[in-house]
Amino acid sequence: MAKANVHSIESFGSVDGPGVRFIIFLQGCPMRCLFCHNPDTWELGKGQEFSADELLDKAERYKSYWGDEGGITVSGGEALLQIDFLIEFFSKAKLRGINTCLDTSAQPFTRREPYFSKFETLMKYTDTILLDIKHINDTEHRKLTHHSNSNILDCAKYLSDTGKKVWIRHVLIPGITDKEEYLSQLNAFIKTLKNVERVEILPYHTLGTFKYDKLNIEYPLKGIEPPSKDSIDKATAILKQGLEL
Repeated sequence: MAKANVHSIESFGSVDGPGVRFIIFLQGCPMRCLFCHNPDTWELGKGQEFSADELLDKAERYKSYWGDEGGITVSGGEALLQIDFLIEFFSKAKLRGINTCLDTSAQPFTRREPYFSKFETLMKYTDTILLDIKHINDTEHRKLTHHSNSNILDCAKYLSDTGKKVWIRHVLIPGITDKEEYLSQLNAFIKTLKNVERVEILPYHTLGTFKYDKLNIEYPLKGIEPPSKDSIDKATAILKQGLEL
């Protein structure tokens, strides 16, 4: 029986998947996004340990609020770092008739074994994927996250080929991800996918900067302000151009 290292839990989430959701934030992340507002989730192995049944029992206390669309979302950190737990957790959730959603950047994704077979198994029990694409340009993605995006985009293609429901999410950072050139490239990539139900702009914010001070880490994007409404509207229009959502 796998156990999860959990960073935190949100009982009534309304923005991380369809309907009202019970959201579990798992501990650990391989990326070091310059804009990350949760650096306290980076380290693997920290947090409180829970079994799948313990978390499901907690979640089901709120089931009456979920309606027809709601359910459970597992986020991070990067939830796929704990894939063995996810398989058990989501499979047991489906036995209880619970809708499952995975919020991921897909950085651990690979078609190499044994990981790929585990991912295929997990997808059998996953209703919706919230896929965070940090940057469409690989060079800029490496600067922004310290990792390539090639396996992330490959994951998006795999999910398209298998018909898994996906919401694409993209953080809009002034001077970094808000350039029309990059937004148009991301739009062109999304158009190649057959399974995208929704495209969301997540405006960059500075609400987590106090955590860097607490952890004695220098905040990398000091001085960058959140995007304006006009900038958000323009980016949203570019990302959704020509898409039937």
